[in-house]
Amino acid sequence: MKAKKLDELKNKCLKCKKCELGETRNNIVFSDGNPKTARAILIGEAPGENEDKTGTPFVGRAGKLLNEFLEKAEISREKDLYIINTVKCRPPKNRVPTDSEKAACEEYLLKQIETIDPKIMIFCGATALKSFYPQKTAISKIRGEVLELEIGGKKRKCIPIFHPSYLLRYHSLEEGSPRDLMLKDLKKIQDLIKV
Repeated sequence: MKAKKLDELKNKCLKCKKCELGETRNNIVFSDGNPKTARAILIGEAPGENEDKTGTPFVGRAGKLLNEFLEKAEISREKDLYIINTVKCRPPKNRVPTDSEKAACEEYLLKQIETIDPKIMIFCGATALKSFYPQKTAISKIRGEVLELEIGGKKRKCIPIFHPSYLLRYHSLEEGSPRDLMLKDLKKIQDLIKV
């Protein structure tokens, strides 16, 4: 049932030209992960160049780093997560998607969330956080916090985490470093989805 709903939605996305990104994309980047077994939705910012080529989210350098962290936290990308972005098409030069581009994609995003009905939502980076969290707060101030937010007509548990592209600039694993905090946040998420 979930798979059928998502296939119909994907077909709608394939024809979408609601914003200018529909004219410049190579592929829509609809999702990754298993909709049947996913207990969490991870929402990224937007597809990058590699994602636009392959049609799969988080496959570039940042995606490889995300995979390493997921593995360390014992979260299965294939079973535990359903991975999506705030927009389905790559913004030129990997810029942040505009509010109007995000608004054009919102119906698809909300329908994916509603269909998966995750136990927890993970906002990967500031753009994903800002798409759902109305207060202007730096992600560094609330990363790792469990937020209760009304999304798609339902209260949902949400946790913001650093985007892996941010972590590419920091290599230290010292206590309190961005990479250390990311691992702690993912382990917290792992505890929540396994309950």
